[in-house]
Amino acid sequence: MRAISRRRALLLGGLGAAATVAGGAGLWWTATSRFSPEAGGGFTEPEELRSTDGQLKVRLEASPVSVPLGGLQASILGYNGSVPGPTLRVRGGDALQIELVNNLGVPTNLHVHGLHVSPQGNGDNVFVMVPPGQSFSYEHRLPADHPPGTYWYHPHHHGMVADQVSAGLFGAIIVEEEDAPAVSRERILVVSDLTVDGSGALAEATPMDRMLGREGRLVLVNGHSSPELSARPGERERWRIVNTCVARYLRLRLDGHQWELLGIDLARFPKPQTVDEVLLAPGNRADVLVTATAGVSALRSGYYNRGSMAGMMGRAGRGPDAGGTGDLVLATFSASGAPATTPPTPPAPPPARPAPEDLRNAVVAARRQLTLATGTGMGMGRGMMTFTINARTFDPDRTDTVVAAGTVEEWTLLNPSPMDHPFHLHVWPMQVVEEAGTAPDSVTWRDVVNIPANGQVKVRVSFTGFTGRSVYHCHILDHEDQGMMGVIEVR
Repeated sequence: MRAISRRRALLLGGLGAAATVAGGAGLWWTATSRFSPEAGGGFTEPEELRSTDGQLKVRLEASPVSVPLGGLQASILGYNGSVPGPTLRVRGGDALQIELVNNLGVPTNLHVHGLHVSPQGNGDNVFVMVPPGQSFSYEHRLPADHPPGTYWYHPHHHGMVADQVSAGLFGAIIVEEEDAPAVSRERILVVSDLTVDGSGALAEATPMDRMLGREGRLVLVNGHSSPELSARPGERERWRIVNTCVARYLRLRLDGHQWELLGIDLARFPKPQTVDEVLLAPGNRADVLVTATAGVSALRSGYYNRGSMAGMMGRAGRGPDAGGTGDLVLATFSASGAPATTPPTPPAPPPARPAPEDLRNAVVAARRQLTLATGTGMGMGRGMMTFTINARTFDPDRTDTVVAAGTVEEWTLLNPSPMDHPFHLHVWPMQVVEEAGTAPDSVTWRDVVNIPANGQVKVRVSFTGFTGRSVYHCHILDHEDQGMMGVIEVR
């Protein structure tokens, strides 16, 4: 039986340790010893909590949970006893109050990913630390003109982010719009991955997992392995897809269907874009329209090569998944029965949106260069790696970037490493103005921007609305935990 680490026992608050001991005869789910997860079953969604009268008050308890995953009773983590946690639905101008209760054995906190809210005090403040057995009350006031879209929440206590997110601590946030497209139904698809042993206990990430960015062997949609979605032919659905994986890229396609992409992250296009596939880096979200056709289709994530550090490590890769993620089925979509009469056929186009703000002609107050790099650590022993931004690892007491409030800056994001790094800036969204030397065809806003291996991306940021200290980092969460993060102060 493999001994559980003190870190893992504390994370699970005792439940995971007990499960590991009790299931000691079980087989560890590794490359040579796996169980076959049970796929299928009906599609379910998390509980939804909606704001009323401009306010949403939520109590989120981060605790060990025992839930069925892939045919096993797994000992993982969840908010309010479920994985994912509840979906929070708010509108621009609302007050979102979240009481976070820490029932773990280690510190935690909460980040509202993508929301344009204050980073100060009890706002989206990643420097807050909630000790075990204590609670903290967050208060977020969304601007009245906050962009509608799909967002999410997860822990952000440095050094433990990847462990806590991969164990099940995440949930969706929807900022609703007034001009929603006419659809038969809306679905939330929260994609996650993790690795458990034959008894259902969480497997601990290896040093190589942490260097490459862990990819769990069990990939789930709303906590289920390959669930079955059903509709009638002709029905049009809206799917909000959230990539909560620590390091896995999702190259999504729906066999036999063309998608209408409404937007990615906080952005919604003026008109839907017809696409065959959508690439989501860790942390990205997609908003798509799907019109059902008779038959059974598969929602797949195709292979994506995000690079590898094997060459730098002087060792072979990890087999077919060494440089990315393999092709897999996330869910099945079945359309049968009498054709739908609503929405009309062909469906009415979604309401046109006003053109988004474009910073390409804005006055630029400063131009900066941020380099996300990996290398061999000095004096750390053979095989240990460093993860830096501008040659520095994260220090919460150091401010790396100072910005004047109300100005626009242009940042060149460089990645000389052999792996992709998805770059996330808290609070202030980014407009992509150049990728691989080419300007996008349209105004492109993101809160997670993928920087390809040995590549670069230019973005512009309008530092309006809020002041205070926050962070930017690689959203391969293992890399963030190992130092690929910087502190920004807007003042």
